[in-house]
Amino acid sequence: MSISVTTLPNGLRVMTDRMITVETVSLGAWVDVGTRHEPVEINGISHLLEHMAFKGTQRRSAAAIAEEIENVGGHLNAYTSRENTAYYAKVLKEDSALAVDLIADILQHSVFDPEELAREQSVVVQEINQAEDTPDDIVYDHFQATAYPDQAMGRAVLGTPERVRGITRDTLSRFMRDTYSTRSMVLAAAGNIDHDTFVRLVEQQFTALPQTAPVQPEAARYVGGDLRVDKDLEQLHLLLGFDGVSYEHPLFYASAVLSTLLGGGMSSRLFQEIREKRGLAYSVYTYTNSYTDGGLFGVYAGTGEDEAAELVPVLCTELRRVLDGITPAELARARAQIKAGLLMGLESPSNRCEQLARHILSYGRILSTEELVTQVEAVDEAKVLEAAALMLGSAPTVTAMGPQSGLPDADGFRALLAG
Repeated sequence: MSISVTTLPNGLRVMTDRMITVETVSLGAWVDVGTRHEPVEINGISHLLEHMAFKGTQRRSAAAIAEEIENVGGHLNAYTSRENTAYYAKVLKEDSALAVDLIADILQHSVFDPEELAREQSVVVQEINQAEDTPDDIVYDHFQATAYPDQAMGRAVLGTPERVRGITRDTLSRFMRDTYSTRSMVLAAAGNIDHDTFVRLVEQQFTALPQTAPVQPEAARYVGGDLRVDKDLEQLHLLLGFDGVSYEHPLFYASAVLSTLLGGGMSSRLFQEIREKRGLAYSVYTYTNSYTDGGLFGVYAGTGEDEAAELVPVLCTELRRVLDGITPAELARARAQIKAGLLMGLESPSNRCEQLARHILSYGRILSTEELVTQVEAVDEAKVLEAAALMLGSAPTVTAMGPQSGLPDADGFRALLAG
């Protein structure tokens, strides 16, 4: 593995991870702009902008963008999160220059044609409506809004139909101009590509970005709360969560180990107790979401109305029971799962490309594989218990969609968690 980083005179950071044993290159631009950077009145604009970037530039139509990348068998895509927006491509090594040219073009010379904008607004509204019809998807938006009420961090990435339809071409252009700058963007590539060649391509193509300072979002303020959506569904979708940790928190790795041993696989405590021993849920797992200044620790369960009354006390008991201690075997297994995930990810140029970008945006530097493994190996029982105490010491967030008759109220959840 050969990682190189160069900062161009205009402030744009360029990095590569060379893999000479593959025939492909994954590359892209990661922008330090997402949902939490949006004013409330234009919530959803980052995601709409991601869509509109592919809808035509000064020298390419939307069809030409799609055709040029697919003419060489490549893939071009994008996604929006609460903190970042990414535009990325995967191509054969000889087509790297084309991929850089395409991404540079859509990020600097998009025209935002009004007719295309109207069509894409309709597409995004359909996407929002589809999410509303998918309870095990939309419940996460409700959960985020309940954990972070009345602030950008709690708003939906897709926005609302009314706000998306109200975004004008001028608003879209101004938002891109104000937030997409050389200092808020990183260019990353992994695969069979030479670092100096990639730097030259980026230097030649990315010449029209402003050099303004990144937009600073409002600080995330975890609050917690309780939200019930009584919907005519066959299953209850339940999310129980707590205040989590940021990327740079001392307990970041301990929190990941805690999540893994509690609900990270078929051998985890929750899976064994709730699904295997009691048959109370088809799906039950834990997860962590970390941000630059906070995070969430979540537990999801999908269960039937009749099983909910038994599931909730068992779930809360298992969460409390972790404070009594964990076994050496559990700790070793959780660490092995995390390490295996890290190391297996190194086999994919796409994973390695994204890791480069995320490390720079989250930490300001690239963490080596050896450092990551060392951090995971350093997690002991005391750190896991500290992470558990921190999590369970925060106000809970409860979000439920579906039949509610078997669920305790908010005070009931707090009582069960207190023991």
